[in-house]
Amino acid sequence: MRTIFVVDDNDVNLLMAENALSARYRVFTLPSAAAMFELLEEVIPDLILLDILMPKTNGFDAMKKLKADEKHSGIPVIFLTSRSDPSTEVLGFEMGAADFVSKPFSEPVLLNRIKFHLKIEDIIRERTQNLKKLKDSIVNVLANMVENRDSMTGKHIERTTLYIKMLMEAMTEYGVYSEETANWDLDMVTSSSRLHDVGKIVITDLILNKPGRLTPEEFDTIKTHAAEGERIISEIQKESSDEAFLQNAKLFALYHHEKWDGTGYPYGLKGEEIPLHGRIMAIVDVYDALTSDRPYKKAFPHEEALKIISDDSGSHFDPKIADVFLKISDKFSRGL
Repeated sequence: MRTIFVVDDNDVNLLMAENALSARYRVFTLPSAAAMFELLEEVIPDLILLDILMPKTNGFDAMKKLKADEKHSGIPVIFLTSRSDPSTEVLGFEMGAADFVSKPFSEPVLLNRIKFHLKIEDIIRERTQNLKKLKDSIVNVLANMVENRDSMTGKHIERTTLYIKMLMEAMTEYGVYSEETANWDLDMVTSSSRLHDVGKIVITDLILNKPGRLTPEEFDTIKTHAAEGERIISEIQKESSDEAFLQNAKLFALYHHEKWDGTGYPYGLKGEEIPLHGRIMAIVDVYDALTSDRPYKKAFPHEEALKIISDDSGSHFDPKIADVFLKISDKFSRGL
């Protein structure tokens, strides 16, 4: 059952709305904007019916606050008003209102307006989900292209994506860099990490799949994949409106080989100069490399990989993130 908030300081209006809607919807009647925002901490409605003329916080001020909060900004709002002047409606629509319903309202009119706007929201949600599926498919194709070309690192992207998710969830649990990650969409950020090695597409197979140690010159070529990844994603950005996803992907691609002490590449950044995405990916990328077979080495045991990461905390790795990694390291030992 869909949920609707009715916000009005008039008890008669609240009772009328509840009688009109309760047979079809789960209805919460609220006497003020303050009561609405308190309930929003626990319940997210599908639609809000919001009176304009209320004491303390009026409908327009409440609307501003709703739209300023990313968690609530997408909730459709229908204003309830006894004022029918065009300037009021213009202002409401400019603020993002879905519609207006005049008071005293007609029950059939109110029900039809609600049904109409919920249907629109369903269509928008379906299209958004379809676009997300398309985006995920494109990301998977690009990631698989890299994986299939680099035969030495089988399932590296699949594993590091899992590790990134576990590590970021643990950072949230332990409150590490919580201010920086407070507004992160962890699922989106995790998905974007799949493109961290996309720059390897431009590296010749002779180097990428060389069965042995690389020469210094060949390693210099391999190191260009970080900047090339940033360039490729920047080109995609020019043709895409999904700025947030690609910006996250670009940070993973460009900075995942920087080191805490400034000896990494491509820029030799130091400490917190390195974007957080790069500092997180650095640990899971190295852990996976250590615990995987390579042409020039056998996989290290999990315990030995942990010792290397612990020893390199504060030199290669951000010590705060390395500490979280080591606390949950038993989860990594299970792998895929």
